[in-house]
Amino acid sequence: MGHGMPEGYPSPGAEPPRPPKPVRPPGAVDLGRGAWIRPEHLTWTFTTARGPGGQHVNKASTAAVLRVRIADIGGLDAPAVERLRDIARSVLVGDGELLYRCDLHRSQRMNRDACEARLRAMVGQAAVRPKVRRRTKPTRGSIERRLEGKRQASERKRHRRWNDDG
Repeated sequence: MGHGMPEGYPSPGAEPPRPPKPVRPPGAVDLGRGAWIRPEHLTWTFTTARGPGGQHVNKASTAAVLRVRIADIGGLDAPAVERLRDIARSVLVGDGELLYRCDLHRSQRMNRDACEARLRAMVGQAAVRPKVRRRTKPTRGSIERRLEGKRQASERKRHRRWNDDG
């Protein structure tokens, strides 16, 4: 046996173990960047579309409406879920439910695909951790160039002034 901490205890300064990532179940709809949702959690309704289209638009239910609870989306960590809430604020209804409506196309299948594409785009955007902006010190050369430019501008404006000496 060695000196130090007993077995089973993390060493000081060690990062705490991460919880295991949820495994994507078979048959789940892939939302990109490791995110997924079970098909039974996608709630679809179809209605008649708006706008021009004559008799077809009045009779056929081609507009697709997709409802998804954010809690049902798997493979997103807590910060990504918060980013999704911020990004999807315009389609967020109630407490944590996303609502997408698409009636751009004449076909129900294409409108359904368009709703899924919008969901994928928002989830994919939320899954990407934003890059941390680190402040940098300006270089000596850039400081000197900026000050030289200011000197030249000052000199230029000084020459424009009226000279009352003679």
